[in-house]
Amino acid sequence: MRYNAAMIKPIKTYSLNNLKQLMKDLGQPSFRAKQLYEWLYLHHVGSYDEMTNLPQTLRVQLSADYPLFTPAVIDSQTSQDGTAKYVISYHDGARVETVAIPSSDGRLTVCCSTQAGCAMGCTFCATGKEGFTRNLSAGEIVDQILIAQTRMGERVSNVVVMGQGEPFLNYEQTLNALHILNDEKLLNIGARHITLSTCGILSGIDRLGTEPEQFTLAVSLHAAIQRTRDKIMPGVANYGLGKLKTVLLKYIERTNRRATLEYAMMNRVNDNEEDLKALIEFCTGLLCHVNLIPLNEIEESEFSPSKAPTMNHWYLTLNRSGIETTIRHSRGSDIAGACGQLKNAVKHR
Repeated sequence: MRYNAAMIKPIKTYSLNNLKQLMKDLGQPSFRAKQLYEWLYLHHVGSYDEMTNLPQTLRVQLSADYPLFTPAVIDSQTSQDGTAKYVISYHDGARVETVAIPSSDGRLTVCCSTQAGCAMGCTFCATGKEGFTRNLSAGEIVDQILIAQTRMGERVSNVVVMGQGEPFLNYEQTLNALHILNDEKLLNIGARHITLSTCGILSGIDRLGTEPEQFTLAVSLHAAIQRTRDKIMPGVANYGLGKLKTVLLKYIERTNRRATLEYAMMNRVNDNEEDLKALIEFCTGLLCHVNLIPLNEIEESEFSPSKAPTMNHWYLTLNRSGIETTIRHSRGSDIAGACGQLKNAVKHR
């Protein structure tokens, strides 16, 4: 069936409350919305024909006016460490990458994307070099987790919203997706097991602080000196570090939850003593945890990861300064599935 792209309203763009209103508009009882939601996100069906407890007339009408699109996995790779990466294509050709990361303790973490591409333009990130295509709907975000769960053959226990895109530039659909993931009658993933990562969009951080769920906030900091951060993260150059700290303090006071600060360490770019001193100063007074990440190398990049002795020096110094710090070694780097490497590449066959 052909659809007018400007006119269609895919069913997976609707929240549960939106579906209840839609059912009312279509002359259906409100419980049909819950039935429909369960078919989409609990049973993960691919067509209205499979929704056997919905009236046939309703299924026909929904199929005609509110298409149910099913994404396709067009490529997959598995790392030596067991990490799996999927290139997923949506109905209009937009693509994202999703990464499934199994742990020895039985946890399965999925790193999902909220946008096809990214407009932030971080100079050390492969996604940033690809540019921005479009926002994803809530259902398209959830589909990534369901695909990974099916492919890996086990339940997803943790979700990190750290794939392609800036979640707070697609706030409504991203939060709708997290509500679906968190719903105990659907995927039932605990809010504290869902981490939302942002480059530092102040309005988004402020808004997240008003949400009732205890989602975890991670901020991609990567530099605590303004001129350095502006250079490597031009998309947030208008958000000063002083304002970022202020909004983080407000978030922490409001939620009583700590924030995670992600810091990708780049050799001779953001890893000297001045940078370390600035990071310690930024963290002072913040309830936070610092993740030091050796930069994952990407093709044709001018940046390289910090040396091991430098990483260790930062780790020890930050912890001695009373700042809880870990070194995070990314999984799946051999299949370009680690932080900063996602660019929708299809391997040569």
